[in-house]
Amino acid sequence: MGYFVYVLVSLKRRKFYVGQTNDLADRLRRHNEGRVKSTKAYRPWSMVYFEKYETRAESMRRERELKSLKGTAKFLELVGVARCAG
Repeated sequence: MGYFVYVLVSLKRRKFYVGQTNDLADRLRRHNEGRVKSTKAYRPWSMVYFEKYETRAESMRRERELKSLKGTAKFLELVGVARCAG
C-alpha cells in the first residue's frame, strides 16, 4: 500500500485543490460526488498531478509543501498548467 499527494483542478472554475489519500480513484470519486465539503461547490474536478509515497507522514509533508506553493509559477509548472496572460 502507498499514499498519494494529488492536485485537482476544477473544470467549473480554475481552482486547484491539493490533498493526500491512500486511494486516488475513490478520493476523486468522492470529490466529484460532492462528498467533500470544501470542494463541493467547484465540481466537476479533474486530477492533474499526483506523487506516490511509502508513508502517510511523507505524503502529509509533501501536501503541506505543495499547498504553500499553490498559485506560484513553480506550482503551475509542476502540475503542467500554463499561466494565462491577463
